[in-house]
Amino acid sequence: MSLKEKFGKDVLLTGWGHSRFGKLTDQTLESLIVQVASEAIESAGIEPGQVDEIYLGQFNSGMMPLAFPSSLALQVSDQLANVPATRVENACASGSAAFQQGTKSLLAGTAKTVLVIGAEKMTHAGADVVGAGLLGADYDLAGKASTTGFTGLFAEVAKHYEKRYGNVADVLGSIAAKNHRNGVDNPYAQLRKDLGEEFCRTVSDKNPMVADPLRRTDCSPVSDGAAAVVLSTAATGGATAPVRLAGFGHANDFFPAARRDPVAFAANRVSWQRALAMAGVGLDGIDFAEVHDCFTIAELLMYEAMGLTEPGQGARAIEEGWVYKDGKLPVNVSGGLKAKGHPVGATGVSQHVIAAMQLTGTAGDMQLASPRRAAVQNMGGVGIANYVSVLEAM
Repeated sequence: MSLKEKFGKDVLLTGWGHSRFGKLTDQTLESLIVQVASEAIESAGIEPGQVDEIYLGQFNSGMMPLAFPSSLALQVSDQLANVPATRVENACASGSAAFQQGTKSLLAGTAKTVLVIGAEKMTHAGADVVGAGLLGADYDLAGKASTTGFTGLFAEVAKHYEKRYGNVADVLGSIAAKNHRNGVDNPYAQLRKDLGEEFCRTVSDKNPMVADPLRRTDCSPVSDGAAAVVLSTAATGGATAPVRLAGFGHANDFFPAARRDPVAFAANRVSWQRALAMAGVGLDGIDFAEVHDCFTIAELLMYEAMGLTEPGQGARAIEEGWVYKDGKLPVNVSGGLKAKGHPVGATGVSQHVIAAMQLTGTAGDMQLASPRRAAVQNMGGVGIANYVSVLEAM
């Protein structure tokens, strides 16, 4: 059963926009939002006045003084005056949370056209402010001092994984090298340099250990950026063919670490199962995936959560070449968060936009050979808020 069969209507991605990711000193949160929203509306071939509702994904968590940005998108056009606009926050999954809220407005029949935006401005803030903001997404460390921040949390995940299944340092280095190589072809990416496996696997002055066993190359960078997508119940006549949302899933896990298996990512697995079931496909029906590799250990665990390998065998996916650009399930052809960057609220929307580009043959140097179906996975916290979408070419 597909989403259309379940709900009796289509949800289509009819237009999109994407900024460059990185340290964007010449951009403000407002200018980023206006840029990508304008691009998405133009891409969809609609007038701003045709937008029925706006959802903005943004984490913030004290990284910016402005904590009420929902109406910034109205700056695109006077035609957007009085359009309902809502900020959506679910940690690093805020963008996908906004995407699913927009989807549900269409399915509820309260809107026919929804503008979804993900945006974050982070690089202006000091490392202490960013670190404290991100730790607001952890039950045990929120409001407490930490020298390693979220890197330390995922380093603990990696340590638990190694204790249960064996050393993964080289495998994580291979994942980092893959995504850095892919990022070279992504014009939006923050880090566009092929670093090679040896560099990514080796601790050095240029690649120090941040929190054992995670090196700098195992960590996604602090970033600014934004992305936007127009969701519609029917084709809107844009210059690019629309993309269909075939299924979606969302699952939350318990917040305290003591209530979770640190390497199972159980709710993440459920979100995959729900999205694939709604789309009526198995993993073998997916041509590529954009997943949440905030740290390389997260991508490794995603191979297992999605069902590509059994638990503890995620290394096979990289060692046997399955997840490379020419493999059976390319993962993070965009470079992922690792190379593209991770402006928190923008990430989930960016993943959907990149997937839509691939499915419409408009991904430029990133382009795969005629993909028909994609999966997008976005995660908040250490496997806490988990979202998966299945998108199809039309």
